[in-house]
Amino acid sequence: MTVSAGLGSGATDCQLQTETVTMNVLRFADLCAQGKAKGQRVFIRADLNVPLSAEGAITEDTRIRASVPAIQMALDAGAAVMVTSHLGRPTEGAFKPEDSLAPVAARLSELLGREVPLVQNWVDGVQVAPGRVVLLENCRVNKGEKKNDEALSRKMAALCDIYVNDAFGTAHRAEGTTYGIAQFAPIACAGPLLAAEIDAITQALANPKRPLVAIVAGSKVSTKLTILQSLANNVDQLIVGGGIANTFMLAAGLPIGKSLAEPSLVKEAQAVIEAMKARGAEVPIPTDVVVAKEFKADAKAEVKQARDVAANDLILDIGPETAKKLADQLMQAGTIVWNGPVGVFEMAPFEGGTQTIAQAIARSSAFSIAGGGDTLAAIAKYGIEKDVGYISTGGGAFLEVLEGKTLPAFEILEKRFTA
Repeated sequence: MTVSAGLGSGATDCQLQTETVTMNVLRFADLCAQGKAKGQRVFIRADLNVPLSAEGAITEDTRIRASVPAIQMALDAGAAVMVTSHLGRPTEGAFKPEDSLAPVAARLSELLGREVPLVQNWVDGVQVAPGRVVLLENCRVNKGEKKNDEALSRKMAALCDIYVNDAFGTAHRAEGTTYGIAQFAPIACAGPLLAAEIDAITQALANPKRPLVAIVAGSKVSTKLTILQSLANNVDQLIVGGGIANTFMLAAGLPIGKSLAEPSLVKEAQAVIEAMKARGAEVPIPTDVVVAKEFKADAKAEVKQARDVAANDLILDIGPETAKKLADQLMQAGTIVWNGPVGVFEMAPFEGGTQTIAQAIARSSAFSIAGGGDTLAAIAKYGIEKDVGYISTGGGAFLEVLEGKTLPAFEILEKRFTA
């Protein structure tokens, strides 16, 4: 998928798939700058799905803070603002107190410096004046939301003059508030957060500065096989880590002891290696690793050459030699896409590889884009937030973009732009 998000860059030879998708979407920032939001009813689909404690307190508010610019933009433009989001996994048509966005409304009120009333049973009508904002209760409680019911979508579209999708984390789902409403609202556009994701994806994948290096790590090849296959057609180096790297080590004929791997996918891993090699590109295979006999934070860690891994060894990180080699390559990169730590970085004896990779990305002059929960945790742990070019707010959506899929939320906004 080649994405050209209205930035003046057309199709290039740098494609994840042979199909070229040029993405042009209407941007809410442009509408506001043109004065077209003044006095209008603006419906913002945000991603406010934050983690809560057992007592219902917000434990991490990044997504709420990320939603504020779109809301403030609408308020500053003089719009009547409605915001909604899902929270957790509620049962449609069966609202429970733990499904409520009440904690989010309280935090939004603090961040915006104004009261943000929480409105229930809002599908059939919402009262909000220009210059005011309300939060509409958990949208996934509404019957038909997840299945993108047309009747529900039309009702929601009737609530607004302008629909704004600012929830990249849900962009891979075709639901009522992410797709259906965009079909029927008078105007459908991308909020500043979603627009920033489009721009970052464009810069990293559609028209990248070379060399383009992708880091894809995780426990299983099977969950990211299609991503690896797609990237193999595009990137100059494909760094694999975690359990995925173990399967690639098997494919290279190296011993992995009792490490997590998927022997049934060795042929697929070999095919990715060969596809890269045919293009003059590379999948760097670890030359040294950090092993232990047990998967424990206090297990004795030992650095071994990859060829010397014993039958009772667990590979839990790349070794310092491999980490240095990869770091040197990252320093030479033009663009870096990062999804996944390369070792069990949560345990001190096995964090060296991920820490070295993170610090190299921070020092590199390359444009970097990172996404995925574990990746964000590593970025936070090593304090490199300000050194990463763009940190994606989406997990599943980010992975589907890497896989070369067209996200439903992007698709409908593009259709509305060109209609």
